[in-house]
Amino acid sequence: MMSILEKTIRITPTIELEIRLGDLTQEHVDAIVNAANQHLSHGGGVAAGIVQAGGWIIQKESDEWVKKHGTVTHEKPACTSAGKLPSKFVIHAVGPVWGEGDEDKKLADAVKGSLTLATELKLESIAFPAISTGIFGFPKERAAQIMVKSVFDFCSHPTTLKIIRFVLWDKDTLNIFSRYTH
Repeated sequence: MMSILEKTIRITPTIELEIRLGDLTQEHVDAIVNAANQHLSHGGGVAAGIVQAGGWIIQKESDEWVKKHGTVTHEKPACTSAGKLPSKFVIHAVGPVWGEGDEDKKLADAVKGSLTLATELKLESIAFPAISTGIFGFPKERAAQIMVKSVFDFCSHPTTLKIIRFVLWDKDTLNIFSRYTH
């Protein structure tokens, strides 16, 4: 299923932010962002959906990444291939669990870290879910504010990215994210 474009915002002359309703695993972008845990155990939520759609190779590469580098931090996401997904890469960003402390900063760091890694890889397009708003319990309104602000802040620096996309699973979350993009 193709995602449905709800809104496009031009951040700079060369960068657009898109808000879409759809399935993240079906996005034709250079990288999708996985809302991961620090061990890259993709057993639930967005992570499980990504492995189910993209194949077990994503979990295998994630396990190898953790063996080589240790657990993933909020600031420094991991990257694997995308298996059978239409994207080239999966960037595994560790989102905060609501109630663990300093959640706002951790979410902002996860977004900035993902955008930084995409730029280091010289990617032009990236798609995010609403990180941590599912099984990690982060309030959607708050997450939308932080994620949108983080994207705008990041785009004030040089980047290879041309399209940054929020792909949201349900209409309620789509409406919330749309309110914070103007």
